[in-house]
Amino acid sequence: MKDINKINTPPYVRYLGRLTGYFPNFDFSFIKPVRQKAVELLNLKSGDRFLDVGCGSGGSFPYLVRAVSPTGEVIGVEISPESAGSARKRASTNDWENVQVIESDALDIHLTDSFDGLLMFAAADIYASKQALENILPYLRENARVVAFGAKLSYHRFGRLLNPILKTLFKLSFATTPKPDYEPWQVIAKYVEGLEIKEYFFGLMFLCSGRTKNALGNSIETDA
Repeated sequence: MKDINKINTPPYVRYLGRLTGYFPNFDFSFIKPVRQKAVELLNLKSGDRFLDVGCGSGGSFPYLVRAVSPTGEVIGVEISPESAGSARKRASTNDWENVQVIESDALDIHLTDSFDGLLMFAAADIYASKQALENILPYLRENARVVAFGAKLSYHRFGRLLNPILKTLFKLSFATTPKPDYEPWQVIAKYVEGLEIKEYFFGLMFLCSGRTKNALGNSIETDA
């Protein structure tokens, strides 16, 4: 599986994974507030068991570990061997004994027990994949919070100028990553109720959240 994952991992992800291995706590400063907001939307509490799919090098771990406390557990899933290694090093460097990183494709991962929440941060090949969601969501408890963050095409006057760049970057991503869309949350909306969407960075990024069951209404809020 590791050899297959390495072949399927884009070169830039492998190089970034190796680089962050030297700086286990690195994260882009402009992303940190969005990560924090994403975790706040999860409404996690002490002792919760949480799933971070497409965890990358573990950039969301600090916020998740703080939310679930030492009595909780954070399980990260990452297809890239380099990024998974960086995530493990981040956990080890910070002595997070309640963090486990599994190197696997979300399409065929097998997990144990159930989880109180799910985060898919910058993981379009997961939150926009019917197959991946149908494999992961059954592991969530009823009313579990689900949050996704990613890139999107923009209708914003300034954002439209950057749409071509986003389309070019897409070609460098995973083979399973869907083409950029104006509403990339459409697939997840079929499985998550009460979906709320907030747009960032001139409409080029979005953050959506909802529950696995018993929630009502969809809303979209734009933040230029």
